[in-house]
Amino acid sequence: MLRTPLLAAARSTACRRLVERTPVTRGLVDRFVAGSTQEQALPKVAELTRDRYVTLDHLGEDTTDAAQAQATVDAYTRLLAALAEQGLAGRAEVSVKLSAVGQFLPADGEKIALDNARDICRAAEAAGTTMTLDMEDHTTVDSTLSILRDLRVDFPWVGAVLQAYLHRTEADCRDLSGAGSRVRICKGAYDEPASVAYKDKAEVDKAYVRCLKILMAGEGYPMVASHDPRMVAIAQRLAATAGRSDDDYEHQMLYGIRDNEQVRLAAEGKRMRVYVPYGDEWYGYFMRRLAERPANMMFFARSLITRG
Repeated sequence: MLRTPLLAAARSTACRRLVERTPVTRGLVDRFVAGSTQEQALPKVAELTRDRYVTLDHLGEDTTDAAQAQATVDAYTRLLAALAEQGLAGRAEVSVKLSAVGQFLPADGEKIALDNARDICRAAEAAGTTMTLDMEDHTTVDSTLSILRDLRVDFPWVGAVLQAYLHRTEADCRDLSGAGSRVRICKGAYDEPASVAYKDKAEVDKAYVRCLKILMAGEGYPMVASHDPRMVAIAQRLAATAGRSDDDYEHQMLYGIRDNEQVRLAAEGKRMRVYVPYGDEWYGYFMRRLAERPANMMFFARSLITRG
């Protein structure tokens, strides 16, 4: 019941002002966001990489200002240089939303996003690590996959993200399951219409498993983004059936969610990667985390009642 209004609030300027002004919000945001600056985030990354892997997201999306898009590119370039300098690049990569680097600019947005993504790829290559293109709502999928294809001409290691709740995703999994292809499969976090996406949780779960089967049976590198214990177990069974070793696929979870499970998987020898967001533009990301799990919303509500 709360998912749709929370996702609508994620795009509301008025709601953003209200949430940002709530005194208890910062403490809750810190549960999901590693800091407002690179300097705040990197010590947490260093701690995580002792037993896990990391992908870093400099928060921001829906940019319609060319200067802001370039500022995002510069932030990633600085981050990647810092990862190399601090010896973290071997266990930390970056995730990039194309809408944050110009995809929605009114003139030549897709070309600008491609050029900017190329600059980030060059910085990642120089640092000795990789980049994954985050996926956004269904209206961006064709554009994002087109840019992915162009990037992979020079940077074949660029990762892709697919969302299982979209009807089209099984076909996209087949297209991207070839040798060398890195694919993160998640359930999906946007409020999509029934014409393009499964709405029922059970149907989304079934679609996720179908996508896992395709990717595990393929020649690429699956990245299993799920906190659901059932999906984690299914992924491991499918990997074993496909003859994959523990370093031939990975689990991914969000920073601040199921930390004990992350540690357990890493201790068992599984490749466990944590999605670590940082930056001032945390609002949209934060609201989607609340929408994904009722427990997150209840945690927020209790904070408001007891500390507001």
